[in-house]
Amino acid sequence: MWQYALRRLFMTIPILLGVTIICFALVQIAPGDPIQSLLPMNATQADIDRLRAAYGLDQPLVFQYLFWLGRILTGDLGLSIANNAPVAGQVLKALSNTVTVSLIAVVIAFVASLVMGVIAAYRMGSGIDRLVTAAAVFGISVPTFWLAVVLVILFSVHLRWLPATGMGANGSDQFNWFNWDDLRYAILPIIALALTPLGIMMRTTRSAIAEILSQDFVQTLRAKGLTEFQIIVHAVRNAMPQIVAMLGLQLGYLVGGSVLVETVFTWPGTGFLLNQAILTRDIPLLQGAILVLATAFVLINLVIDLMQSIIDPRIKRT
Repeated sequence: MWQYALRRLFMTIPILLGVTIICFALVQIAPGDPIQSLLPMNATQADIDRLRAAYGLDQPLVFQYLFWLGRILTGDLGLSIANNAPVAGQVLKALSNTVTVSLIAVVIAFVASLVMGVIAAYRMGSGIDRLVTAAAVFGISVPTFWLAVVLVILFSVHLRWLPATGMGANGSDQFNWFNWDDLRYAILPIIALALTPLGIMMRTTRSAIAEILSQDFVQTLRAKGLTEFQIIVHAVRNAMPQIVAMLGLQLGYLVGGSVLVETVFTWPGTGFLLNQAILTRDIPLLQGAILVLATAFVLINLVIDLMQSIIDPRIKRT
């Protein structure tokens, strides 16, 4: 197990190196010049050249990449062009805010999908199965940004039960899960983020459990006198590696793909930060945010891969 873990850990190194190259290249080929947004309209060419030199943008792209790579290996993601603040602090703060809602959304989706998926698989062809399947299709098909807008209109504008935007009262950026005044701000983003993983994981769980229940060894278990509950437990154990793999993918997608939802709710996470960096053409902030998100996605998949080996030792690893 430890050998496999170390081997997988070493395999992530070239992956992360490739991530840095792609991250740097994508930002560089994007249109626009960030220096122009920092200078007045009457700035001279000397002012422009001086500012470009200060941020190292006057060097060849290869040297810019190597210099940037050397800095990030020491944990220095540079300074934001927009506010001259360290990028690392801004990105990590935003990442913690994103993980706060994404992790809760995935946990809720996992528990709900496991229960409903098992019921649908056990009662395949029944009304409950059709209802669960319809709910899963709805969750997969509905755009999250549209759902976010609908939730704001319904619960914030009409019913006025929950706040529409922000992370705390009076623009606070501090969040406490044990404070209802703070928790109210996270409910709508969590619902919007949880719907798609819920639909995907319900279909995955239903298919995996149904396939296992149709196998011959299930009849053998019944012949031995096991109860239906014990048989379902056996089926869930056998399907758990597949379900956990989907769980990791959905968590990674939510951490890196919540731009629209966070923008709608003005939730100060990585998605909202990326949107701001794109609008202001803040290259250091954009590169740092993309790099941290990509690294988080790779590490989440590494952890899920190791969890699969622990849950089901029969999985052959080469």
